[in-house]
Amino acid sequence: EAGKTIIDSINDLREAADFCYYYLAEAKKLFSEEIILNGPTGEKNKLFYEGKGVIFAISPWNFPIAIFVGQVVSCLLSGNTVIAKPAEQTSIIAYEVTKLLFKAGLPAKALQLLLGEGEKIGPIVIKNNKIKGVVFTGSCETAKIIQNQLNQREEIVTLSAETGGQNFMIVDSSALTEQVVDDAIESGFNAAGQRCSALRILAIQEEVYDKTIEMLIGATNKIKVGMPNLIDTDIGPVIDIEAKDKIENHLNKFKNKILVQGNYDQNLNGYFVSPTVIEISNLKDIKEEIFGPVVTIHPFGTDEEAIKMANCTDYGLAGSVWTGDSERGTKVAEKMETGMVWVNTWLHRDLRVPFGGVKNSGVGREGGRWSLGFFSEAVNICV
Repeated sequence: EAGKTIIDSINDLREAADFCYYYLAEAKKLFSEEIILNGPTGEKNKLFYEGKGVIFAISPWNFPIAIFVGQVVSCLLSGNTVIAKPAEQTSIIAYEVTKLLFKAGLPAKALQLLLGEGEKIGPIVIKNNKIKGVVFTGSCETAKIIQNQLNQREEIVTLSAETGGQNFMIVDSSALTEQVVDDAIESGFNAAGQRCSALRILAIQEEVYDKTIEMLIGATNKIKVGMPNLIDTDIGPVIDIEAKDKIENHLNKFKNKILVQGNYDQNLNGYFVSPTVIEISNLKDIKEEIFGPVVTIHPFGTDEEAIKMANCTDYGLAGSVWTGDSERGTKVAEKMETGMVWVNTWLHRDLRVPFGGVKNSGVGREGGRWSLGFFSEAVNICV
């Protein structure tokens, strides 16, 4: 339904299963026993957790199983009931997954699936006083709308919002070029670039710039764009015509800056976009996140220059540093204003650590024990 390739679909399923196992294990640790604390005057403090109430979970189409399941399961295990609103583009997947949850024994009153247009449904649900929290994954623009709607409520309502970003990959002169290119291709173009952590801007040190670009062009030309149900397809379609039009409008603005653009059969039935690499001289020309198979490259001289480039945007979700000097990579990573930084690995998701960003890339975190504690109330009883 989302146009995912076979491999991306399998990974989506695996991540959903991982969420279930991981959150269950963490919930047992966090919620199973009361915590006894000694107060300053000798009194005993019993600390335990309870749910907030009804949580409104709004999930995206790019991970229609994993994020949908992750939101629902974490909120349920925290003692809440859930109203789940999936993206319109992947309503069938959410419906099938919900049926599986009920088949597995989940009480019907614990989870309600709400399908329809988010712009119409969202405000009605959010203004209801029974909603005690909202977990959202999607665009920065929609997150701001939700935040403004919650601000109209008399009480303070918990909001966790994971949005997108202008994710940077910094490559210094000591990095292994072959590995850099492999991971740039995977991070930038897998799932047709439709991941919030996907590579958006590739900054390459001047000493290895030409060498890296030459190899990147060659690798991009070998990518196969095609129908997602075929095993040899590398990239499937983007989600819908609106997404395709937005990406192509962006490419038209920079048509004189395109270094390489992959080919595909124009007779294919679907919303296909060629994997594209653009070279620009001023990163401020990029005004918004382009959610598709487009990687923008830019040279840099010193580490300080690269760090300044990475921090100049209004986003801060994810980034990576590629280097042959791990100590140098760690120093650069620590100075990047972003929620997550990987050193010598592509931008990926690890359920064991909180996933989220800073600035316009969201508030709160997905994944890890943090998600369980965020949508529960810690109750302290002094004895």
